[in-house]
Amino acid sequence: MPTLNLFTNLPVDAVIASDILKDATKAVAKIIGKPESYVMILLNGGVPIAFAGTEAPAAYGELISIGGLGPSVNGKLSSTIAEILQTKLSIDSDRFYIKFYDSPDQTELVQSTLAKFRPCLCF
Repeated sequence: MPTLNLFTNLPVDAVIASDILKDATKAVAKIIGKPESYVMILLNGGVPIAFAGTEAPAAYGELISIGGLGPSVNGKLSSTIAEILQTKLSIDSDRFYIKFYDSPDQTELVQSTLAKFRPCLCF
């Protein structure tokens, strides 16, 4: 499930928040190639942020996904989310920073771990 956490130091009213959530959901799903029903977006407004030594309008994001990320995709996501924030909140793209986390498929990890587990029958 791709999850995008967005933080901004600007207050975000309900109408703008709804627009950002919809636009970001569509963008993440399309660019990563996963259904919108798997995408989660969290938007936190009014968060104290200092970026480049000032408290001017800024935003920070973290995108976590199990697969689907890489240099090309990350670049497209970064510019698209920056464009949404510029359009909806007037945050300049040079005042936005995003980190990407490509998590391994946890199903394989759990299956691998369980396969190695050997119960101890100690008497």
